[in-house]
Amino acid sequence: MNFWQTLPTPIMAVAPMADVTDAAFRRLIAKYSAHQRKDGTVGGPDVMWTEFVAADGLIKATPEGKEKLMQDLVYSEAERPIVAQLFTSNPEHMEATAKLCRELGFDGVDINMGCPDRSIEKQGCGSAMIKNPENAKEIIQAAKRGTKMGEEDGIPVSVKTRLGYNQDILEEWLPAILFESPAAVTIHARTRQELSKVPAKWERVKRAVEIRNKLKSETLILGNGDVLSLSDALNKVQSTGADGVMIGRALFGNPWFFNPNVRLPISLTALPTKGVDREKIVISDTTDDSIEYISLKGRLEVLVEHTKLFCELLPEKNFAIMKKHFKAYANGFPGAVQLRTDLMEQNSPKGVEEVVHRFIKTLSA
Repeated sequence: MNFWQTLPTPIMAVAPMADVTDAAFRRLIAKYSAHQRKDGTVGGPDVMWTEFVAADGLIKATPEGKEKLMQDLVYSEAERPIVAQLFTSNPEHMEATAKLCRELGFDGVDINMGCPDRSIEKQGCGSAMIKNPENAKEIIQAAKRGTKMGEEDGIPVSVKTRLGYNQDILEEWLPAILFESPAAVTIHARTRQELSKVPAKWERVKRAVEIRNKLKSETLILGNGDVLSLSDALNKVQSTGADGVMIGRALFGNPWFFNPNVRLPISLTALPTKGVDREKIVISDTTDDSIEYISLKGRLEVLVEHTKLFCELLPEKNFAIMKKHFKAYANGFPGAVQLRTDLMEQNSPKGVEEVVHRFIKTLSA
């Protein structure tokens, strides 16, 4: 079953982000972004990715090491459709781990051909694959064999990549990928050299769509980079003709992102620190009464929920990973700096909950 063919368009996808979009965060996104559409169906993110997982590690690791890596492949039914993202430059390892992901019940497998991490590149993986298109093709073919893509009980393979390595070579690189007919290709609209230091070039996503159309390929094209809001995502789709958008950093501290009826306040920094119940105040960017704004208290309570869920679902992971979320939830309001400082000193859900509840009590003081 190729789930890609059943998704509503434009497709809104949750990006794979290492040590961020783990099972706990994805489950919160599924919960808080869920909403009822006008046609009666339930809306939210259309597809989610796991964090990237080392195929080589799954094949060669000790039983203890493999068990640790398998934490990145934990998911729940609420997250469907869910895509497992893998990286390797070894076709045999890709085929075997793609098969594993199919057997684990994933809806699809995605190949990471865009990560700029040096340790990943030294293995010939991530962005380094852009410099070796023949190997990239072999990896896609291996993934399709492992997933049995195109067969009745198979699942689809997709690719996430960039415009190029040192230079933009979209005109050469994208056709090489499309020749292997993946179900979808996500284009991070920057080169590897640019990292995230320059604005994403969404005009190149438009060009990717043009290339796809000229080649008469059925592969879906998603754009990625600098998507700030749901409305911004829709605007980018409209201006480029892309089939969808992948959202990354804008999800930090905002599991409500995909719910058009809910929004975080623009800023809480202008609120007075005394003499007013800051919990009841929000600063809005609209006069639309249908929009629900998340209160500061509500936002911090979700932080506590997130922390508990992280430890419940991912007990083998280092608690320090959870701490990168603290700044995202606790910012833009008076006292946020001290709150973050206090949170960073905690090493358990109980400690986080105590710090947050103590802060919440000061909101009406």
